[in-house]
Amino acid sequence: MPQAAPRLQVIRPVAAARAARPAAPRARRKGADPAAGGTTRRIADSIVTAIVERRLMPGTKLAEQKIADIFQVSRTLVRQALNQLSRDHLVTLDPGRGARVAEPSVAEAQQVFEVRRMLETAMIRQASVALTPAQLAELRAHLEAEQEAIRRTDVSGRTRLLADFHVVIAAMLGNGVLAAMLGELVSRSSLIALMFQSAHSAEHSYEEHVAIVDAIEKRDPRAAVKLMESHLLSVEQNLHLNPRIPDLASALRPRA
Repeated sequence: MPQAAPRLQVIRPVAAARAARPAAPRARRKGADPAAGGTTRRIADSIVTAIVERRLMPGTKLAEQKIADIFQVSRTLVRQALNQLSRDHLVTLDPGRGARVAEPSVAEAQQVFEVRRMLETAMIRQASVALTPAQLAELRAHLEAEQEAIRRTDVSGRTRLLADFHVVIAAMLGNGVLAAMLGELVSRSSLIALMFQSAHSAEHSYEEHVAIVDAIEKRDPRAAVKLMESHLLSVEQNLHLNPRIPDLASALRPRA
């Protein structure tokens, strides 16, 4: 009988980071609702997913009451979720303007990609020697899901899957700290791409992911590192971080 295709488990950035690190035990306050923490996480994860899938744009106002009505919860739980996302640099809290989706600066964008290159080159080097055949099969299934989402022009799905690729590898290595850090950085990268209109195509990212997995499967750490560096540099270089600002005369001169 033909062997069944590996089952794909899609791991979202925040979910992967959380799954990879065990929750620290906490003393429960008397009368506290045990479901409140789960609700707060659900609200936060929904906002992060909307950012990663490009459904929430930088600067979007996150009205507490409106979010509370959507999830049918108290504003207290919404405020807790927004505070958590503020610590992750995905939401800004301003006493005068309220909560908004963060708007990363050029300097922050450059720093995020610099840290990603440092983390992910080390990660991919380890993955090249540590991932099992079963994990490689799961990565191949993930690539198939990316390709199918691109074929269907499923913008939100392909955006999420392309982002997940990096965190899935971190989670496979079993390093909860790495998965948590990378999950935050990938989500911040999604905001940066929205802010600075990346010209890096989904098809190009998919092809680069395939090449990276090929190198891992060949147990070639040097090639895998080189491909990951090239991939992240390509994404960053296609961001319009330093757009050319023309002088007033050339900007207003009628085109021929």
